[in-house]
Amino acid sequence: APTTLYDTTSLNTWINTARGQVAGEAECVRVLGTISTTIDQRNYNFSSINTGVSATTGVAGVIHVRAVRYAVGDGFQWVRPRNWEWFDFYKMNNPVPVSGAPEVWAQYSQGAIPISGGSDASGSFYLDPPPNLIYVLTCDCVCFPISLVNDATKEAIPFMWTDAVPFLAAYFALMSAQTGARYGDAERLYAHYETFMQRARQQANPSVNRYLYQQSPDPTLINKLGQVPKAAGTG
Repeated sequence: APTTLYDTTSLNTWINTARGQVAGEAECVRVLGTISTTIDQRNYNFSSINTGVSATTGVAGVIHVRAVRYAVGDGFQWVRPRNWEWFDFYKMNNPVPVSGAPEVWAQYSQGAIPISGGSDASGSFYLDPPPNLIYVLTCDCVCFPISLVNDATKEAIPFMWTDAVPFLAAYFALMSAQTGARYGDAERLYAHYETFMQRARQQANPSVNRYLYQQSPDPTLINKLGQVPKAAGTG
């Protein structure tokens, strides 16, 4: 273009927004973070989970927790996950809780701290029973990356998914133009983004027993829905 259409600050913002969206949708930034319990304290914020030094790992914080366990002897004890409504009725509904080793956990608050900050946005989870000791929990976390500042910034998003980032960043840029023609271009780029996200997932999941892995389409879904596949040559 003969003139600059988008300023550098906006471009950087759209790129980093796209990276956060890719990390959240693909769940591709995974960290085994740790957090120490406090005696008789049930609730813990995602922002308190140690995911390592951001400058080294490229991880800014936790989006959600997939699993929780704690060390026992030479191994680990798994803590059963439950949805909040079940947990609230069966575990929080207890006037005389008895402390003990964690058996059940449930997420309460949603989401992650924005890159710009703000601890009030941190997700959280609750434990039951209230811990009777200080346990070091190991949490399987889906995380979001730190903002790219320059070429030396650590990139936490795995290769393959990084190929999808430019298309989503361009989508945000074109949507900001607020013109019909730009909207059409944006939609086409978003379609490319979805293609590269699907390709990245296909490439990341092993070929052996591929459908056992996350975000893979269910090969039996058509039968479960009671649909009859078209005969060959019927279009």
